[in-house]
Amino acid sequence: MYKRIFFNFLMLIVAVSTQTGLGQTVTNVNISASEDAPIISKHIYGHFAEHLGRCIYEGFYVGENSTIPNSEGVRLDIINALKELQIPNLRWPGGCFADTYHWMDGIGDLNKRPTIVNTWWGGITEDNSFGTHNFLNLCKELGAEPYLSGNVGSGGVQELADWVQYTNFKGKSPMSDLRRENGKEEPWGVKYWGIGNEAWGCGGNMRPEYYVDIYKKYVTFMSDADVEGGIYKIASGASNDDYNWTEVLMKNIPKNMLQGVALHHYSVIDWDAKGSDVDFDEEAYFKSMKESWLMEELIVKHTAIMDKYDEDKKVDLIVDEWGGWYEVSEGTNPGFLYQQNTMRDAMIAGMNLNIFNNHADRVKMANLAQAVNVLQAVILTDKEKMILTPTYHVMNMYKVHQDATLIPVDFESPKYTFKEESLPALTVSASKDDKQKVHISFTNIDANYNNKVSIDLNKLGLKKINGSILNTGNLQDHNTFEDPNKIAPKNFKDFEFKKGILEVTIPPFSVIVIEGSK
Repeated sequence: MYKRIFFNFLMLIVAVSTQTGLGQTVTNVNISASEDAPIISKHIYGHFAEHLGRCIYEGFYVGENSTIPNSEGVRLDIINALKELQIPNLRWPGGCFADTYHWMDGIGDLNKRPTIVNTWWGGITEDNSFGTHNFLNLCKELGAEPYLSGNVGSGGVQELADWVQYTNFKGKSPMSDLRRENGKEEPWGVKYWGIGNEAWGCGGNMRPEYYVDIYKKYVTFMSDADVEGGIYKIASGASNDDYNWTEVLMKNIPKNMLQGVALHHYSVIDWDAKGSDVDFDEEAYFKSMKESWLMEELIVKHTAIMDKYDEDKKVDLIVDEWGGWYEVSEGTNPGFLYQQNTMRDAMIAGMNLNIFNNHADRVKMANLAQAVNVLQAVILTDKEKMILTPTYHVMNMYKVHQDATLIPVDFESPKYTFKEESLPALTVSASKDDKQKVHISFTNIDANYNNKVSIDLNKLGLKKINGSILNTGNLQDHNTFEDPNKIAPKNFKDFEFKKGILEVTIPPFSVIVIEGSK
């Protein structure tokens, strides 16, 4: 089995970094293809759309009568932007909202749909005009797999079983007949299903032992019919370092009933004082990076527990909520979780995606929270205007890793030091696609110094090198509706490639993707 790489105190150190000048290091990165390396699942690059703030209404969905160009009420500019990202999956309707959502309220005649009060997010009343058909048709247009989060908090077993039948069953049945009455002859074939969300908290404040029984009860009545390979069932997993939760699930749920276990981790410096989204100093930035680095440790420790009960790695780890979380932007509704997106968020995105790539043997899906106007969004809207965030650009740069074969990398990261604390400054991941192109992604979180890397690529036989970079002058920089292209990827040329040796100088708080071909 290939060697997994840990960039913190657990990392395998096989190379030496040498100091070459003030603040700059040369780090030797060992890189070589491995026959038993896993495929980096494209689903690691998934997204999340909850009924929260302006994510759905005034975000994705403006209604068919809107003057904003749309397809069945969904903004065309958002559709086109997400197509460019090649998003592989989209999670809906929550989040906490999922365990209050009753799917039948969102189908049929618009004028007859009941309203719902979104008690989790702002206490606003929604009219259920965006429902199952809208979401699944959107996923089809995007070419993305839908990931439905089922209601096991306030919904019953039959309700979830009926939703599965409504979306998937080809034959004659009460739910498939109802689907046809509502205008959809053929089923959508929804494969990915979450069995509740955050059952330890907003999904019911359950004990893991109780949730295990609930989980087994619900999945017993979810039919695999008409979905190739059966539906893919994802258990509501742990928050952060609740390792007991993972232990109880893995020990007590039969493996034939379980395909994935979720994990949620946000880069929050302090839940009681999250800090400003744009007005932050280096201390707050360093704390955000420290919290983001915890993802590595969490994956290592949760997967170690999974390995105890599933040594063949049949059950996947699904990081279906991750990203940065700050105080809401000044002057916005506290319940809407709207925040700006700076270079700090680009660092969180680049770091986490490298971590996920390097754990591709277990991490098979991840969902950035969230797609539009909420938390670490890739898209922000203001009426008819739309902007792409630094996080969007990182996801776009990294999409080259989707479904490519991981190339293991070994190195000792230089340190990013603030006051008396240090963190690894660099994360790196690499892959080879089906056209034999090699891609290497770097994120340097150091707020002050370049870091230089040297990589011997002779074993890969590469002849041509090019690259792209995302960086800017200040950590706090962000795109605005007045200046939407302040931060965007640029061609990268600050490298040397001689006799198969690649040397790359990575500026402070920057993301670089290198492409090599024969």
